[in-house]
Amino acid sequence: MCVFSKVPESDEELKFFNFKSIEVSDRKIIQSYIDKFQPQSCEYSFANIYSWQDAYNTTWKIYKQRLVIYDNVNRHFFMPLGKEMTPKKLFLFSQDMRENGLGTDIGVVSPQYLEKYPEIEQFYTIVDQRDFAEYLYSVEALCELKGTRLHKKKNLISQFHRKYTNSAVRMLSGELIKKAKTLADEIFNGHERFLKGIENEQMALIKALNDFEKIGLEGMALIIGNDLVAFSIFSPLNHDTYDIHYEKSCHQFKGAAQVINHETSKYLREKCRYLNREQDLGIKGLRQAKISYDPESLIEVHSLVFKDSS
Repeated sequence: MCVFSKVPESDEELKFFNFKSIEVSDRKIIQSYIDKFQPQSCEYSFANIYSWQDAYNTTWKIYKQRLVIYDNVNRHFFMPLGKEMTPKKLFLFSQDMRENGLGTDIGVVSPQYLEKYPEIEQFYTIVDQRDFAEYLYSVEALCELKGTRLHKKKNLISQFHRKYTNSAVRMLSGELIKKAKTLADEIFNGHERFLKGIENEQMALIKALNDFEKIGLEGMALIIGNDLVAFSIFSPLNHDTYDIHYEKSCHQFKGAAQVINHETSKYLREKCRYLNREQDLGIKGLRQAKISYDPESLIEVHSLVFKDSS
């Protein structure tokens, strides 16, 4: 049953075809689809959908018992979350959306779907999205930091603890959330503005901090004395994976980034097997940093560009 039954009364309402913005109160129904269908991609995390919506004017609805997320800026949908759609049904979905003034392309498409349905190319052009591939890590490996590739991380952590003997790790809450906003602003103001997506990330991060517990987030804070020098924010994604939405640290405290990563992994060790540390967006330094932690695998994604046969 569709939960939105209002008949459009204007061209503007018709354009959005009963899609609506994401409210905190929508968490229950959106999360029910996530819990049932167990997506791998961080794009389906409620916290991400909610906190990034201002950047992409994201809207959602239930369409034929499937969760549909629409990016109004780029005019594309995430692959509908629910019972798998065959290429023909997906094509009809795109046609339906087009008739209601929306985009027709589909994002967050797994290689497994493409392998299962090679006939998809009758209806869509497949586009590889390497910059949006997600990094999946073994939480055990990030706790143990064994092997030559991770040896430098362990050394930096040891150096940090030797130098800052008054450091401590706390759960991110209360006054520490306020300090996290301040630190986030300081880091943002220190970035070069041409860095890809930095303004959107900052907007999403502040929104996430403002509605922290309401949208199901947890976090950890690294403090030295009374100063917050690093923090992480995360939430469960599926039955065996947590999504690490953000990790921020003061660069002047050498090793802080490695310590917050390590402490977060240790905290989540009994809660999951994997950590999804999201995408690198094609940013060279970010890609190098993510690869340096020796990911278990990449969650590859593709997009489908609608072949207009009309």
